[in-house]
Amino acid sequence: MPSLDSLNCHRSLEVAGKTYQYFSLPEAAKRLGQIDKLPMSMKVLLENLLRWEDDETVTSDDLKAMAAWLGPRNSEREIQYRPARVLMQDFTGVPAVVDLAAMRAAVAAAGGDPQRINPLSPVDLVIDHSVMVDRFATPAAFEENVEIEMQRNGERYAFLRWGQRAFNNFSVVPPGTGICHQVNLEYLARTVWTREEDEQTWAYPDTLVGTDSHTTMINGLGVLGWGVGGIEAEAAMLGQPVSMLIPEVIGFKLTGKLKEGITATDLVLTVTQMLRKKGVVGKFVEFYGDGLADLPLADRATIANMAPEYGATCGFFPVDDITLGYLRLSGRSEETVQLVEAYSKAQGLWREPGHEPFFTDTLALDLGSVEASLAGPRRPQDRVPLPQVPKAFDDLLGLQLKSGGAPAATSVLVEQDDGQRYPLENGAVVIAAITSCTNTSNPSVMMAAGLVAKKAVEKGLTRRPWVKSSLAPGSKVVTEYFRAAGLTPYLDQLGFNLVGYGCTTCIGNSGPLLAPIEQAIQQADLTVASVLSGNRNFEGRVHPLVKANWLASPPLVVAYALAGTVRLDISQEPLGQDQKGKPVYLKDIWPSQKEIAEAIQKVDTAMFRREYAEVFSGDEQWRNILVPESDTYAWQTDSTYIQHPPFFADISKAPPKVEDVRQARILALLGDSVTTDHISPAGNIKADSPAGRYLREHGVEPKDFNSYGSRRGNHEVMMRGTFANIRIRNEMLGGEEGGNTLHIPSGEKLAIYDAAMRYQTEGTALVIVAGKEYGTGSSRDWAAKGTNLLGVKAVIAESFERIHRSNLVGMGVLPLQFEADNDRTTLCLTGRETLAILGLTGASLKPHMPLTLEITREDGTQDRVQLLCRIDTLNEVEYFKAGGILHYVLRQMLAA
Repeated sequence: MPSLDSLNCHRSLEVAGKTYQYFSLPEAAKRLGQIDKLPMSMKVLLENLLRWEDDETVTSDDLKAMAAWLGPRNSEREIQYRPARVLMQDFTGVPAVVDLAAMRAAVAAAGGDPQRINPLSPVDLVIDHSVMVDRFATPAAFEENVEIEMQRNGERYAFLRWGQRAFNNFSVVPPGTGICHQVNLEYLARTVWTREEDEQTWAYPDTLVGTDSHTTMINGLGVLGWGVGGIEAEAAMLGQPVSMLIPEVIGFKLTGKLKEGITATDLVLTVTQMLRKKGVVGKFVEFYGDGLADLPLADRATIANMAPEYGATCGFFPVDDITLGYLRLSGRSEETVQLVEAYSKAQGLWREPGHEPFFTDTLALDLGSVEASLAGPRRPQDRVPLPQVPKAFDDLLGLQLKSGGAPAATSVLVEQDDGQRYPLENGAVVIAAITSCTNTSNPSVMMAAGLVAKKAVEKGLTRRPWVKSSLAPGSKVVTEYFRAAGLTPYLDQLGFNLVGYGCTTCIGNSGPLLAPIEQAIQQADLTVASVLSGNRNFEGRVHPLVKANWLASPPLVVAYALAGTVRLDISQEPLGQDQKGKPVYLKDIWPSQKEIAEAIQKVDTAMFRREYAEVFSGDEQWRNILVPESDTYAWQTDSTYIQHPPFFADISKAPPKVEDVRQARILALLGDSVTTDHISPAGNIKADSPAGRYLREHGVEPKDFNSYGSRRGNHEVMMRGTFANIRIRNEMLGGEEGGNTLHIPSGEKLAIYDAAMRYQTEGTALVIVAGKEYGTGSSRDWAAKGTNLLGVKAVIAESFERIHRSNLVGMGVLPLQFEADNDRTTLCLTGRETLAILGLTGASLKPHMPLTLEITREDGTQDRVQLLCRIDTLNEVEYFKAGGILHYVLRQMLAA
């Protein structure tokens, strides 16, 4: 370890006859002062700084600042944090490996050794975002979907296999295994990490960053980790510290117990709504209180998973006996469990009853007050109590009617190929999906879903014919315990057959609806619904034709498949009729806590050990992929999946000086809550979109388009897909939906990509203007990469979500924030103005420096307002000046 150990806190720890070296927080306290009241998450950060103290990136003043936090309980000090490892999924992992391959190519072109480009920290990439629900409600669904997945993604998987072989410290979990966060929870994470160095074993907290925003799920296991953009993750892999301000920490006190019939999903939707209202963007959230004593590990993971939805950097749970119990259940070695207990207690990281750290601010929840809920129809933080779902949907219809949408009474007669005829109406549930890491890692809600299916079948209920149902567990362990509990046949009978192990519907891989249903929706512009056990329900994400999307617990997903509509109050109205014609209500098929607990007893350690025994091996198809043995990648010019990106083309030249932006045009004028899905969609590629045209020009038929997410290794597709979401609203076009804009001064309506390319030929700089919470959602690096490639120099917004702001800086795009009472509406911006951003030329760029926005209107009048530069740290200044974080790293390597 490189630490200078200025506090003399290096100590040894004996556990089960083995000696571990560590940096002791209690010993550090003797020189720093009392740190016992620090939040547990802050103690993990402090240990990280102790271990990496080098008087350059980490100084003794950083250590003192961490202890001094207890006074004001906030800090403006920047620290350099080094996580133990990196976690990736394939949608973000492919472009990361593409960048690493491009960096190797740049080093080789400069006459250097490409082997210098290697992850310095362990990296696990889990292929979980590519499987689509093409086949469903059939016993053959899983095998057929996997077969289609392998055919569609052969190029991508061969590329990842090359990366697995070419790079050190880089492991790939093959497709068909599970969701990265569930694999991390059930297998990869250790809570306490170890490393061999100089014939000694060092112990320290397990920490990580991940290229998926739901990396926070692992906080439930006492592991500090959060999502970053792929750009920042790549830099962390290559030895760069994560630059961050010492965070504010919000304490969330839990007391009491959940009532009978209330699920972990109901709890997490309540927590999400409370924390969004509180305002925790960019802050740590840490859960404490004696309610934790009765909160299972899986419930903790469910709450931690949705930290991005409540806006926090992380949602941390401390280590206690429940943590140890889960480590044992999931098959971790007894040596690991004993080390976790001994280390956590030695470091003051163990939760004791009644322990209440000091926090920046707090809020509390009595678990007994939680009620059954869904979230929707457009955002995960919009919790709706179960009885109020019909009204919430009708309110949505009313809004659409006011804006010229379809009338509420629309109904279309559908005739399926199998002869079934039925009216399809507004509010019809056309997708019911048990999917995503949030809930499929939780045996209590999964067993509850299986028991609801069992009771429904026994009552004679069936799934409505227009519902596309699917079961996509986060790991194979779930399939095992469903089978052991005898619940699989009942789920199958209702159409919840296994479709794959992956994110599926939650990431937008819901696959097509039946053709007659799609035709009916388009014919009458119906507003239909999806109900999924996921964490994201942003517009245009689940399916392009589904405008209302609801997050719900797995058992409620089953219930809505039976009801077939969200316009029914399923808490009071019958779901259907039994064999004797009597009405069947939700309460008739809802399992008791006792029944769920008995089913959970079927989950055992042997299941975890069996399924994870050869987790990196993959099936025969994966093992048979041919991979060239070369240090640099052989780029295929005709590939539509993997292309050599242009980011490092001029890396041997000095970066241009930072100068004012002048004579810029507004590429898009956007409202509040623009998500990374709006900016860079992951799902369907429309045939008539710029990306669709590109693929057709390269011989790809629309049926083989796959998704934007699967083509993130090809910058040509992704830059054409930037701002191409069908639900994005550009105020330059009166709020019209779709990825279009006006080219100024011609006034011609163009796709945003086409307009950007025309502006580039004209030498015109571009700016995006937006409202509050710009960049909410997934940690999607292409939302920043695509913005860069379109020629956008700056994004001016009222506020930014944490990860996307960082990604913009990491790609050399300037994030700027309106100040005082100024915004796009008070300034009466139309998109026809010319903008200048002043104060950069000749200045010494600093974090949070003031800049001036000069607005020149069509009539020649001008206004000037102040902007806040949202380059937040000194490290980010250096990254921005270098043209981006990877450019900074690569220039350093080439200069060495």
